[in-house]
Amino acid sequence: MTSPSPSRLYLLRHAKSGWAEPGQKDFDRQLDAQGFAEAELVADKAADLGYRPDRVLCSTATRCRQTADAIRRATDETIEPTFVDELYNGSLSTYLSLIESQQDAGSVMIIGHNPTMEELLEALAGPTQMLAAVPSSYPPAGLAVLDRNTQTSGAGTDWILTDFLTP
Repeated sequence: MTSPSPSRLYLLRHAKSGWAEPGQKDFDRQLDAQGFAEAELVADKAADLGYRPDRVLCSTATRCRQTADAIRRATDETIEPTFVDELYNGSLSTYLSLIESQQDAGSVMIIGHNPTMEELLEALAGPTQMLAAVPSSYPPAGLAVLDRNTQTSGAGTDWILTDFLTP
């Protein structure tokens, strides 16, 4: 049986990025002006609500690093994100394995990419909760806040979607 930690997850899709410049790799795409504003807005909302992760796992892609910078500035300057190559183009199983390996943290934020963020939210919270929060697709700079369901009795999901922030 696994330990109940982490008890809270924050799933943050990177903010809006610009299109790749000629010759530029997708990995190196940066946030555009709207994306920088989105990242700051969602980070400020998270800070205002007291959402402060114990650990941040972030894709190494430029746009995710830039989104992480906004979170760090707004929530806790002492948080040093852990940059994880596998989050870039990572599968649902990769994201789930990373969460499962964080047993020593009370709360973990993952900053990653769609469509995996949407798949992850659905896998953790179930399709009903996901569709209520994300009726079309997981938006750039969307932040899902999930708490471990301590009332699970073999049916239902292990996680409850308690909030979903957008810029």
